[in-house]
Amino acid sequence: MKRLVLLSVLAICITACSQQKRPIVGETEFQKEMNADFKDATKSPLKDSDRKAFTSLEFFTVDSAFVIKAHLKRTPDEAPFKMKTTTDRLPDYVKYGELSFDIKGKPFLLDVYQNLGLIEEEGYEDYLFLPFLDETNGLESYGGGRYIDMRIPEGDTVIIDFNKAYNPYCAYNDKYSCPIVPRKNYLRTRIEAGVKAFGKH
Repeated sequence: MKRLVLLSVLAICITACSQQKRPIVGETEFQKEMNADFKDATKSPLKDSDRKAFTSLEFFTVDSAFVIKAHLKRTPDEAPFKMKTTTDRLPDYVKYGELSFDIKGKPFLLDVYQNLGLIEEEGYEDYLFLPFLDETNGLESYGGGRYIDMRIPEGDTVIIDFNKAYNPYCAYNDKYSCPIVPRKNYLRTRIEAGVKAFGKH
């Protein structure tokens, strides 16, 4: 009888211990993937002290009003330029096109770029870089603006999902060199979507 009780207790302990590993937090796959990367010591931009205490990034509530269909006007004759960063590094970029769209009835325009070094790497040939500033910067969101990763569409329309806007790594650790958002990409509206400022609730 004692042996049976001992085996039962052992089984309960094994089950409980296996369930102690916390599930990755997140409302969407994008949020879960970001949180998983930030917990992973091999991928996380966080300082070790911050990563050890990390449970989740802070996000705005997912809002379909910030999933926007935009018109892409390609600008193939643009000259490459050195994009300013938070350090002395000056990576080569080129303006790929202009995205025009409406948010809540107001028209906006953003320039979208290609990193000329990155598009040489396998899997990034069609990668587009969309940095932007908005009126939540320095309040709920990171003061330096945020980024969105995109891919070149086949046609002249593209979906901008601001719920996938993320912070530069410099928002978490000053050892990183991050592109500075061009002032031209300032949206005079509040983009209440995507990742919030680190440490702000």
